[in-house]
Amino acid sequence: MTVLEQPGAYRPTPPPAWQPRTDPAPLLPDAEPYRLLGTPAADSLDPELLRLLHGHLVRGRRYNTQATALTRQGRLAVYPSSAGQEACEVAAALALEDRDWLFPSYRDTLAAVARGLDPVQALTLLRGDWHTGYDPHEHRVAPLATPLATQLPHAVGLAHAARLKGDDVVALAMVGDGGTSEGDFHEALNFAAVWRAPVVFLVQNNGFAISVPLSKQTAAPSLAHKAVGYGVPGRLVDGNDAPAVYQVLTEAVRRARAGGGPTLVEAITYRVDAHTNADDATRYRSDAEVTAWRSHDPVELVERELTRRGLLDDDGFAAVREAAERMAADLREQMNQDPALDPMELFDHVYVRRTAQLREQAEQLRAELVAAGAAGAAHGGAHHGEGTDR
Repeated sequence: MTVLEQPGAYRPTPPPAWQPRTDPAPLLPDAEPYRLLGTPAADSLDPELLRLLHGHLVRGRRYNTQATALTRQGRLAVYPSSAGQEACEVAAALALEDRDWLFPSYRDTLAAVARGLDPVQALTLLRGDWHTGYDPHEHRVAPLATPLATQLPHAVGLAHAARLKGDDVVALAMVGDGGTSEGDFHEALNFAAVWRAPVVFLVQNNGFAISVPLSKQTAAPSLAHKAVGYGVPGRLVDGNDAPAVYQVLTEAVRRARAGGGPTLVEAITYRVDAHTNADDATRYRSDAEVTAWRSHDPVELVERELTRRGLLDDDGFAAVREAAERMAADLREQMNQDPALDPMELFDHVYVRRTAQLREQAEQLRAELVAAGAAGAAHGGAHHGEGTDR
C-alpha cells in the first residue's frame, strides 16, 4: 500500500466517494441559546438546586460589589468584576466533582470562591501580595490566568495526563470571548479533540474583549460553531440562566468523564461593570445597552422562579441576603488589615528547585533589603538625633 492509498491520506483532488472524517451535524450548536427559566421546563427544576444556585448567586453579587468597593478604597490594585456573569461563575464551580480541576481566568475569582476558596485568598493576586495567593491543590483550582487563554492548554495537559494515568478527573477551563482570538484557544481545542481529553471549555461571551466588540473578532455564526472545526460538539446557552448553564455544563462534564471527549460551551452573558476599575466603558457602549441587560439579571431570574413556585418566602430571601452581608463584612475586615509581607517569598513555589537565575536574583534582592534596612536604621537614627538636639 502506498502513502496515497492509506485511509485519510492527502490527495490533491478528493475522490468521488470522499466523506468528512466526522459527521458535523451532531456537533452543531442549537440555533438559539438553550434556556430553562421562563419555559415550561422550569417547572421540573429541582427546588433544592434552585435554592443552592440562588444562595451562590446572591453571595456572588455581594462579593463583586464588595471587591469593587475595595478597589476604590485602594485595598485592591485591580478588580475585573464578573457582575452580570454570576450564573456562569457559579454553574462552573458546582458542575464539578471534588476530584475535578477548575482553570479560571483573571475574571473568574467568583468561580474559585464558589468552589470553596477563601474570598481573601482569591483576591490576593489582585492585591499584589503574592503570585497566586492559594494552594491550587487544596481546592483543585489552578492559578488565575492573567495572560489570555494560556490556562486552556494547561487544562488540556492536566486532563490528558489524568486520563493516561487512569484517574477519573475532568478539567473545566473558563475563558472570555476575547480569549478565543488567541492561538492558545486553537491549540487547546485541537489537542483536546485529537486526544479526546476530558475537558470542558466554557466561553463566557460578554460581548466585549475590553472595548472590542465580538463582531470585530470573528465572522463565525457563534463562538460555539468554532467547535465543529475541531471535531468537538458545541453548545450555546443563555449565560444568565443559571439552571440552564448548570445543566449544560453538568452534561458536558459527565460526557467527558465517560470518555466522550471535550465540549465547547458558549454562554451568552454580559458584564454590566467596566472591564476593570481602570476602564471607561462609556467610551464603547451605551447606557441603554447596559440597562437592557440589567433586565435580564441572573440573580433576579432565579428569584423570580423561586417566587413563582413558592419555594422561598420573605424570611428565606432575607436569610440569604444576611449570609451574603456577613461574607462581605468578613472580607472587608480582613482586606482592611495590612498584611506582613516578606519580599523573599517572591522566589518560593516558582520551581521545585530554584534555577541558577532565580538564585542569583534572590541573592541580589537579599542584599538590597539588607542595605535598605541599614539605610533605614541610619535615617531613623539621624532624625532621632535631630529631635534630641532641638
